[in-house]
Amino acid sequence: MCDGRTPTPEELPACYEGTDWSGCTLQQFMDCPYNLANNRQVRMLADLSLVGCYNMSFMPEKKRAQILLESAKKNLRDMAFFGLTEFQRKTQYLFERTFRLRFIRPFIQYNSTRAAGVDLDNDTILRIEELNDLDMQLYDYAWDLFQQRYQYKRQLERRQMRLQRSGGLFPLRRGGGTRGTGEDPPQPRGDEPAPEESAARLPTEDYMSHIITRW
Repeated sequence: MCDGRTPTPEELPACYEGTDWSGCTLQQFMDCPYNLANNRQVRMLADLSLVGCYNMSFMPEKKRAQILLESAKKNLRDMAFFGLTEFQRKTQYLFERTFRLRFIRPFIQYNSTRAAGVDLDNDTILRIEELNDLDMQLYDYAWDLFQQRYQYKRQLERRQMRLQRSGGLFPLRRGGGTRGTGEDPPQPRGDEPAPEESAARLPTEDYMSHIITRW
């Protein structure tokens, strides 16, 4: 759907006979120039109306690709929150600090995927990377933006904790509480569980080992 309508058969011809991809080989899947699986993440995030929706003759292909990628980056930046699958604990941390909500259980980090078990030759991998070049560029951008947001939240939280601790150096007011800050008691650092939760929350770790150099 784009500009209130679905693409016409002329704009988006079918890649297969029948109702779905059943029976198609990977080669047939990659060979179809109208396969919407290619650069799907960029297309889902970008404003397609900027490039004439699915009208491929609206502008040159190279210009179309650049506009779509920049639009996807902008829309990603404008999102209050997004996460990355390979950073489950950091994703949870950002969500909780962004929306001031707490999950009752920690996110679980899985170190393997279905794709990791697929054996492909180098030529096929290079072809997949070529077909999804925009998505790979968007992922690199999202990874960097995600880390920046995480570091910012951590630094902000540490600053708030320092202010709270400095307020705690003053004598207590009558009736208890710290003087001068008016803030809540310090929270656990980073994505560490609160002391009363630590027994119930199993630790999980971010990992990089699953990031496969061969896609």
